[in-house]
Amino acid sequence: MSRLQGKTALVTGGTTGMGFETARRFMAEGARVAITGNNPDNLAKAAKDLGAGVLAIRSDAGSVPAAKTLAAEIGAKFGKLDIAFLNAGIGLFAPLEAVAEADYDRQFAVNVKGPFFLAQALLPILSAKASIILNASVVASVGMPSTSAYTATKGAVLALGRALAIELAPRGVRVNTVSPGPIATPIYGKLGLPQDAVAAMAEGIKASVPLKRFGESAEIAHAAVFLASDESAYMTGTETVVDGGLIAA
Repeated sequence: MSRLQGKTALVTGGTTGMGFETARRFMAEGARVAITGNNPDNLAKAAKDLGAGVLAIRSDAGSVPAAKTLAAEIGAKFGKLDIAFLNAGIGLFAPLEAVAEADYDRQFAVNVKGPFFLAQALLPILSAKASIILNASVVASVGMPSTSAYTATKGAVLALGRALAIELAPRGVRVNTVSPGPIATPIYGKLGLPQDAVAAMAEGIKASVPLKRFGESAEIAHAAVFLASDESAYMTGTETVVDGGLIAA
């Protein structure tokens, strides 16, 4: 397929999970793609797996200077940017009484400040009909225990998407948000919990989803391709929920 033929795209946090799969789909649809990651080993593996043509850039998603450097490198390599999937994010989950200030700050740096200032830094190279896609989460609409700081960041992402959509509309730039529900990604293995605790948590999550399963990264990638393509040319300021019916339950 070639829905993104001739377009240039950036996927932040493109080394694993939803970001990696979206980068793969963008390339399959004809786009020239750049990915970012902060772990050099993951970045090298993703670049190898995605194959020739991908531009892999090491970048800290929570750093404003890094955002400026990234935008400059994208401009130098691509000239212009048609698609930006601002996907990089982290979740550090703990009950309210156990949330450390450093963990709170890091989540807001990566999940909110990062995409905000990267969008700002990319403005000079965005094409006339560029598409910016933010990655939020259904937790912004469905309260869950031990996610308070993370939930606050994703609520901010939703609000940011609406505001940027209005602000950038005169330039023809569209801004939309995709909100995944429970997706089978490596994040669940990074919670620092015993394997049996992770398995029990996964079963509880699946039980709460009407479709009774986790989503796949490819299902988020399909939504991102649609929002990146001309098929969604009359969409801006929207939230596309991909959650197996969780919000509706």
